[in-house]
Amino acid sequence: MSAPRTPAACLIGWPAAHSRSPLIHHYWLRTLGIEGGYVIEAVPPEDLRDFVLRLSLRGFVGANVTIPHKEAVLALSTPDTRAKAVGAGNTLWFADGELRSTNTDVEGFLGNLDASTPGWDEAEEALVLGAGGASRAVVFGLLDRGVKRIHLANRTLARAEALAAQFGPNVHPLPWDAIDGILPRAKLLVNTTSLGMHGQGALDVDVARLPIGAVVTDLVYVPLVTPLLAAAGDRGLKTADGLGMLLHQAVRGFELWFGQRPEVTAELRALVEADLTKS
Repeated sequence: MSAPRTPAACLIGWPAAHSRSPLIHHYWLRTLGIEGGYVIEAVPPEDLRDFVLRLSLRGFVGANVTIPHKEAVLALSTPDTRAKAVGAGNTLWFADGELRSTNTDVEGFLGNLDASTPGWDEAEEALVLGAGGASRAVVFGLLDRGVKRIHLANRTLARAEALAAQFGPNVHPLPWDAIDGILPRAKLLVNTTSLGMHGQGALDVDVARLPIGAVVTDLVYVPLVTPLLAAAGDRGLKTADGLGMLLHQAVRGFELWFGQRPEVTAELRALVEADLTKS
């Protein structure tokens, strides 16, 4: 009899840029004493269908999916409610012989807020900046947690209007120049844009207009403390950074692939932070 194959997962992307996912999953495999692996696979769009449909034959128990394949994998798998609502899948796994997909950005976003700023979901109104793929996961998560009114600002208003139409009457699109009027009512501010990231433009939002006790979170994690988070911290507001979301979104995939639920620890965070400083 042949020895059982060591379970392994992979990250599918094109190009296969440097990712912190192997660092995160190898840490959990090591600390939980699980024999397994995690590798990056560079898969061009024309080869995606063949790669995904032969995922098990290639020795993988599942995969993460990144740019530009997140939308395309939905047609190659059975997506759950979250993946359908977000319109993208970032995690593939097998259940009862069927390849399934989900979007763990939702629980990554929520898990990070729960860990960093407990009580955040008492906010009745939130302001979300940006209307891209990350924004869809954020809006889904906020609605799922009972936030009653979500203001969605985007430089291209039509994109915000399209996303709002998808999610229903609790999501209200607004033009970028209307942000100042909403800030005094927003108990939660979420930046899903790339503004504030190294190499990108500045995010010009006056956090002084936010109410006392507001929570500010930024999905950007390079730099770790963005200008938005620094300004919010200077004002004494609670903040949650993008690295926390990156770590928390990885939890469910690992559990689906390797059968144990890992924890986001201070040691893991320090390990990834150190890697970020080398970039």
